[in-house]
Amino acid sequence: MPPGESGADLRRGLEALTTFKKRVDGLLKTLEGSAGSPTKVEAQRISRASFSGPGTFHEASGLYAQYNNVHERLVSLSKTLGLQIESMRIAVHGADIGFDNLEEEQRRRFWQIQTRVDRDHREYTQEQREREAAERGQDGKTEEKRTDDTTAGY
Repeated sequence: MPPGESGADLRRGLEALTTFKKRVDGLLKTLEGSAGSPTKVEAQRISRASFSGPGTFHEASGLYAQYNNVHERLVSLSKTLGLQIESMRIAVHGADIGFDNLEEEQRRRFWQIQTRVDRDHREYTQEQREREAAERGQDGKTEEKRTDDTTAGY
């Protein structure tokens, strides 16, 4: 390798990292100012009465329940996206200066975000499995064949 070539490679790598960091910072700023920010998504709620008025309409109750499920998931996803972008910003900065050279608060925040995102993912996965089992009506039982199933071959 010719002398000085590794220094040029290092400078190009640092420039690329700096450009990437600016993009990550821009994404986080855009998210925080957009309609997709966690606070704005959370504020976009619809009341139960909006679905059917004062009367009893069971389908509207089901629709409202589904709306709330989706809304809660969107709020959670928006928060998680913001956290992951923030974590990426810290990681890129750490790659630039060395993770050991990060301020203690930045290292703590990085690991705090990682722990929270991992916990949220585990909780969501468990909830999803439980919801799917409840929808199938199985609760750990094997799925029963439908009598109108024409693919069974009998």
